[in-house]
This record gives sequence, C-alpha cells and structure tokens, in this order.
Amino acid sequence: MNKEVQENISHPTEKGLKTTLTGIIISTVLAVVKALGGIFGNSYALIADAIESAGDVLSSTMLWLGLKWSARPPDKNHPYGHGKAEALIALGIALALTTAAIIITKDSINNILTPHKTPAPFTLIILVGVVVVKELLYRYVLKTAEEINSGAVKADAFHHRSDAITSVAAFVGISIAIIGGEGYESADDYAAILAAIVIGYNAYHIARPAIGELLDESLVPELNKQVKELAFHVKGVHHVEKCYTRKMGVMHIVDMHIWVDSNISVADGHEIAHEVKNYIQENLPEIQDVLVHIEPSEIEALKKEKG
Repeated sequence: MNKEVQENISHPTEKGLKTTLTGIIISTVLAVVKALGGIFGNSYALIADAIESAGDVLSSTMLWLGLKWSARPPDKNHPYGHGKAEALIALGIALALTTAAIIITKDSINNILTPHKTPAPFTLIILVGVVVVKELLYRYVLKTAEEINSGAVKADAFHHRSDAITSVAAFVGISIAIIGGEGYESADDYAAILAAIVIGYNAYHIARPAIGELLDESLVPELNKQVKELAFHVKGVHHVEKCYTRKMGVMHIVDMHIWVDSNISVADGHEIAHEVKNYIQENLPEIQDVLVHIEPSEIEALKKEKG
C-alpha cells in the first residue's frame, strides 16, 4: 500500500478512536450514576437503563479494539487489509444490544408480577441529565462516523441514541408511577419493556449493513454510478462494461471492466488503466484500490447497445 493510501486510512481511524474513547469514558460514568440512582431510588427502569449504558461501554470498547485492528496495513495473509474487522465489530455491538434488550424485558416482566415500591422523585433529575448528555454524545459520534464513512462508528452513535431513548422511556414511566401513586408502580417496568423494544429495533438496523459488508454486498449503488462517470472522463475509455464496489472498513474497493481501442498497444492500454485508477482515487478519496480489466472495444456492439 502506498503512503498516500495509508495516510487516508490512518487519519479517519485516529478520529474514530478518539471519538470512541470519549464515549467509553462518558458511558462508564453514566452507567454508575444510573445504577446507584436505580438501586437507591427503587427504579428498575433506571437500573435497566444502567444495563444499557454498561452495554455501551462494552460495545464501544469492542469498537475501539476493532478500529485499531482494521487500520493495520495489508499483509501476506490479508492482501486487502483488515477493514472487515469493523463490520464484525458492528455485529458484536448489535448482539450486545439484543442481549441487553432480552435481559431488560425478562426482568421487567418479573417486576410487573412482583409488587414493589414507587420510584423516588430524584431519579427523574438523573434521567434528564442522562438524556441531554447522551443526545449530545450521539450527535458528536454520528458526525465523526459520517466524516470517516464508518459503519461501526455509526452503529456506536445509534447505540448512544438508543440509550437516550431508554432514558426518556424511563422518565415517562417513573413520572406516571410517582404521579399515579399506589397501583401505578409497574409503569416503571412497562417503560423498561418499551425501551427494550427500541433497543432491539436499533440492533437490527446496525446488524443489517454489517452483514451486507461481510458478504460484499453493493451497499452504495450511487458510488457505482460515480465511478463509471469518472472512468468515462479518461481519454481512451470507450465503454464501462462492468463496475462493482465493495466496502472494506472505512474504504471501498472497485473492480471494473473498460473497453479501449483494440488497435492500440498493450502498453497504451495499461497506461489508460492506470489513468482511470488515478483519476477515480483523486476524485473519490474513499476508494482504496481500483482493479481495471481492459477489453478490446467492440464498436458495433457499443452502437447496438446505445440504440
């Protein structure tokens, strides 16, 4: 891998690592605060929220390790690099979310069947602070994810958003329990179940693109169109027969077939292929590599195709 490509990878990875570390520190503090508030404030919704934040810490730690691994340069056994590690981490985050949702649902049902005390009012103050902090963290992480084009970092961002949503649900449930008084204590637990449903929904939307990346699915059809248009700007390219893109961590790899004049030399065809690769990478920095296959141009077939 040349120096320019290495710089393109190391920069977004370092940014992602910094963002993720910030999330780990904040989520750890919030998990402890919510757990203590839930225990001393008689709120299982708040305890469930603490479990979700603990899941944030675990998944963000997995992400941090995954980003470190995916940034490693290609080697003999991994000629395309280690970018797929990022998709595996995203799946791990989705699994952690799903597990948290199942645990919260199970314990909430048990609490509904077992009468308990009304949550303490001070738990509402804790939740207001948590929602504000988590929403700000979500926006901060999502901005970084979009800047570096990272599915795993984006998954981590939505994990923070799901934590904010569970906190809102807990706030509503605790408020109903406090205002309603005796007989409404279980509103706290129903709020926890609602939060678990939201967590499960987010888990699916994190896992789906990660699976697609691992299976080399074409996740960004618009990128194929852009690559084709750029190839046509290179002098000597008569037609783009095939163009496939696959995601590799924060980068993409392109495989394409182009038609050139069948009367030119092999050296000239080779030069055109290099010009196509360079032009595409200059205009689309997220492209890690372009493999160009040269085909002799069939003018009559091209005319027929164009009608």
